[in-house]
Parts: sequence; C-alpha cells; structure tokens
Amino acid sequence: MNKQHAWPEGTWNWPIKVSHKHAVRCGEMIWVGGQVDLTPEGIVNNPADLPIQTRQAMHHFDRALRELDCDLEDLVWLLCFYVNDGSVNESDFLAVVGACLPDDAQVAVNAVPVPALAYPGLAVEIEGYAMRRSDGQRTEKFIAERAGLQTLPRPFCQAVRSGRMIFVSGQYPYAENASVAEPGSSVGQTRQVMAQIEQLLGQFGAGFDDVVKINRWYAGDVGVGDFEPAALACASFFPDPGPAATGIPLPVHADPEVAIKISVVAMLAEDGQHLPRTHSWPESLWDWHTHLPYQHGVRCAGMIFLGGQVSLNKQGRATYPDDLSAQTRQAMTHIGTILNDLGADYSDVCKILAVYCASDDAERLHENLSIRSSYFEEPGPATTGVPLPVLAYDSMVIEIDAFAMVDDSD
Repeated sequence: MNKQHAWPEGTWNWPIKVSHKHAVRCGEMIWVGGQVDLTPEGIVNNPADLPIQTRQAMHHFDRALRELDCDLEDLVWLLCFYVNDGSVNESDFLAVVGACLPDDAQVAVNAVPVPALAYPGLAVEIEGYAMRRSDGQRTEKFIAERAGLQTLPRPFCQAVRSGRMIFVSGQYPYAENASVAEPGSSVGQTRQVMAQIEQLLGQFGAGFDDVVKINRWYAGDVGVGDFEPAALACASFFPDPGPAATGIPLPVHADPEVAIKISVVAMLAEDGQHLPRTHSWPESLWDWHTHLPYQHGVRCAGMIFLGGQVSLNKQGRATYPDDLSAQTRQAMTHIGTILNDLGADYSDVCKILAVYCASDDAERLHENLSIRSSYFEEPGPATTGVPLPVLAYDSMVIEIDAFAMVDDSD
C-alpha cells in the first residue's frame, strides 16, 4: 500500500543513521514510533525530568501527526514507557500525558514502568496509533468503560473502537472495590484481567474470537517459572488458532501487588460482523516450550499483526545465546518469513517495537537498531526500542513486534 512518512523539520534524531521515520500513514492508520526528548544530534534534553520530557515527547508526537494531515484528536492508542524507580505515581504520570491531549480526545492507553531507557537521562518514550478516514474526515469513536471503576485520568478510557479497530487499554487486576485482586497470584490476576477485557469487548459486540493481538506485561524474572502459569491461564480464553501474542517480563509494576497487565487489539466489521482472518505458523519457526494457541502472524482485513519474534528453537531454548546482533538478525529473518507467508514483505511494515536486554546503554540500542533498520529501504517504518533487564527465556536478549498493512484485495 502507498505510505506517507513523517520527519518534521528540525525534529529529534538518533545519533546514528537509520532508515526509520517518526511516523507512517497507510490508509486510515497512522503509526507513530517512540517519541522522546532528544536534540537533532541525538543528545538527551532535560535529563531525568519526567514531566518536561513527557510534554516534549507529546509535542514531537503532535508534529509528526500534523505532517500526516492528522492531529492529537485522532489518537486511538498510546503506549508509554517511563522510568520508575518506585517513586513515580503512575496516575500522576498519565495525568501529565493526558494534559497534552485535547479535552475531547478518546484514547486507550498502557503505561509501562521500566528501570531505564536507551540513553542515560532519558525518562520517557511514547508511541501510538491514530486514525483518520482517507477522505480527511475523522473516524467516529465509541468508548467502553468498566462501570463503577475508573482508574484512568481523562481523556483516557478503558477501550476505544474506531472503524474496524478496537483498542483495549492495559488492564490492571482491580476488583470492584479498586483493590488488587489476589495479590501475588499471577494466575488469579490473569483470570481477573481477562474477565475485564471480555466485558469491555462485549460492549462493542466483540469477543476473544475477534482479538488479533495480545500483549502481556508480567512481573517476574527470567525463566519459565514466571512465564508459564499465567501464559497458560491467559491462553485458555482463546480459540486455537488464536491471536498473535507478545509476553514481556518487567521487574515490577507501578503497584507492587500487581503481577500482570494485559492489553489487546481486536477487529470487527463496522456492521458488527466477525472479520475472517488468516493465521501464519511457518514450519521453520520457533515454538514455546509448552503448547499455546497463539500464532506467529495474523492477517485481518489488510492488517497484519506479528507476535513478538525471538531467537528460540522449537523446544523454546535460545539460539545464539546472549548474542544481541545474531538474535536481532534471526528475529528479523523470522519476521520476513511470516510476512511472506501472509502475502507481504518488509516493505509493508509500518512499525516495529523491539525490547532488548540492556540498561541505559546507547551502544546496545545502536547495535540492534542498526541491524533492524538495515532490513528496510529508505524511508522505513516507525520504530521504538526499549531496554529491559531480562526477557522471558534464559539467554534470549531481544524480542521484536512488527505491524504491517497490505491491500484488502491482495
């Protein structure tokens, strides 16, 4: 599909040359890569100042959207990575983000606390999606909320439907009294969160059969002991074959009693009908150590969602252990294989998100960013790169999400 790319004049830049752009518009979808408070030379502004960096990141976000004939009112989804050593109240952080948005915005959101970001002093990185009709008209939005429980500051909402897309905000396991359900139990909290998601999807006439992508952010360390129980509990809600999936461990959530946070993307025809989809599981690809219904890729009405791609074998063990460059190339090769299986290629990618093992180490970002970038011709997709202490499996050091679009008629 034809794409427009945004790179506003004088905007921030990485200190190395890459093919990525700040935002990509394809049809009615606009994908904005992680926006940060850097100079055009790649130097961090306002080091460690979360409120100021947040406002600057949202300013860059607005500029990227305007270059694509959209604005912040068109936003449907934000994913906010912010540095939190335990001293930041997540609601206060989201209030700062929300204050940068128009009063009548209707946006689903997920805030993800991390120990550090790619460059020393960088405190926040914000990516997201917007939607506007190809004829320039705004898409009509519908929202869903959990009755009696509002845990998000305005103008954020628990779920948003725009056109065929449904975005469900990152769900914390809060019971009706606003307390954390089953503290310390990843399985119990997973069931609570999935019940919340089911209720929100139901307000749009959708269900788990309509989910095309799920992202799980669970508190834990490396290894199957933290990954498997909640993964299996979550998977039990989906048919087989199910959606594309990504599962990322965090050292701790903003509320230390929380063990899991989940967001989903679903698709439903505007007349309420279920949309058919094509699933991809190439024979050459890796597998988890235990059976899960998730697929490596899902194509639905021209949208392609890939599960997080990693360097594992069919038994769920890391290949090229702890080798960031080799694992990045392997994950990108898997992405190409899945895209080809779904009738697409690298040129159809609109955005990628990479989480990799590191702290605030620019060299680690540049090592994998330069490799990821090399798979795309200029101008390339939007991108986000976030360091974490560990990933789900021992010696696995990078996981890459990819999102693409093709013509419905392809």
